[in-house]
Amino acid sequence: MKKDTRYLVSVALMAAIVILLANTPLGMIQLPIIKATTVHIPVIIGAILLGPSAGAILGAIFGICSLISNTTAPTLLSFAFSPFLSTTGLAGVVKAIWISVGCRIMIGVISGWLWILFRKLKANSYLSLIITGFVGSMVNTIFVMGSIYLLFAGQYAAAKDVARTAVFGLIMGTVTASGIPEAIAAAILVTVITKALLKVVPNLSNASAN
Repeated sequence: MKKDTRYLVSVALMAAIVILLANTPLGMIQLPIIKATTVHIPVIIGAILLGPSAGAILGAIFGICSLISNTTAPTLLSFAFSPFLSTTGLAGVVKAIWISVGCRIMIGVISGWLWILFRKLKANSYLSLIITGFVGSMVNTIFVMGSIYLLFAGQYAAAKDVARTAVFGLIMGTVTASGIPEAIAAAILVTVITKALLKVVPNLSNASAN
């Protein structure tokens, strides 16, 4: 019972951090076309410390915050993140929910299972954290931008006023210019913060094995 209570409190605490970041300039950084984010960092940390299920919950909260943000303060590409801005009916609604929420759930799931794999392999903890932080961040970028390319290529081209054939290059440009720096930052921050947390509460990560 104590473990269950501690787990729930820990998830709630991490969820509060996600919500706080998502509703401040530190979490959703406005760029000319899209909103860059740091909110995935506590999702990755939560997945490492508490396991993939908790990571999925935190990712879903991140996604819901993103959906709300893109609905209340829309940008050029908010149609891909908000079902309320869909111009293609029910199909567009489902696609937008997948991009805003589904893709963010995958951050926690993949990060959590990757960390479990590293633990089972008894890999170096610093290297494991660096890789998990980097991969978790790239999951966010690749899943979101990849889904936009696959599901909204035509609308993306119209929004950018370019030919549809140019969309892939623009998507890759965003992945390179925004996604890779975000991933490097995530790798560093996830490693530093998680290492510190594991020293304070060394048994907390046992939840990720369950």
